[in-house]
Order: sequence, then C-alpha cells, then structure tokens
Amino acid sequence: MTVFAKIIAGEIPANIVYQDDHVIAFADLNPVAPVHLLVVPRKPIVSVATATPDDEQLMGKLVLAAAEVARQQGLEEGGYRLITNVGRNGGQSVFHLHVHVVGGRALGWPPG
Repeated sequence: MTVFAKIIAGEIPANIVYQDDHVIAFADLNPVAPVHLLVVPRKPIVSVATATPDDEQLMGKLVLAAAEVARQQGLEEGGYRLITNVGRNGGQSVFHLHVHVVGGRALGWPPG
C-alpha cells in the first residue's frame, strides 16, 4: 500500500484541501512553491502510463479537480503548473498516480 493509499484510507494524516467521491487533494510535504498540492485519484492507478480506457472518465475528473483546486487557491489569475511524473526517470517517487498543482510564484522553463 502506498503512502497515498494510506492517506486516502485515513491511516496517515494530511492537510486535505479538496475531496470528492473520485479524488482527494492535499498539501505536498516538500513544497517547491508557495502553493504545492497533490491531486490523487482514490482508485490506485500507478501512473498515466498504466491508465486504461476504463479510466478515461476518472482521468478527466482528476484534471478538472486539479483546476478547481488551483482556483480555490487563487492561482487562476497568475497561472500555475500541473505536473505528473511517470516512472523513476520521470521523477515519480510514489507509484500512485498524482497531479502536482504548483504555483504562487513565477515558474521557469525548463524545470530542473
């Protein structure tokens, strides 16, 4: 069971900022910006690479929830970044799909 599955199950506390029947969003423990949240599907999908056609509706809900969380955090006007890492070389450290919502400051490109 991943740390995110434990948060979803209520076994580990988290600063939850949004939740519905399909997704949960909470503060990242190691923020890289003033606002750094993680939006996670309740269903344990490893990454976008392992999502199936059956997950199509859930993937849409995940992205729309990330946009809603960004709006609630006041990021819409200034802008923000949505990030999902895939695999170890892509920077994925928790193998449960999640979208990082990062904002609250100017973000450079390319990332580090």
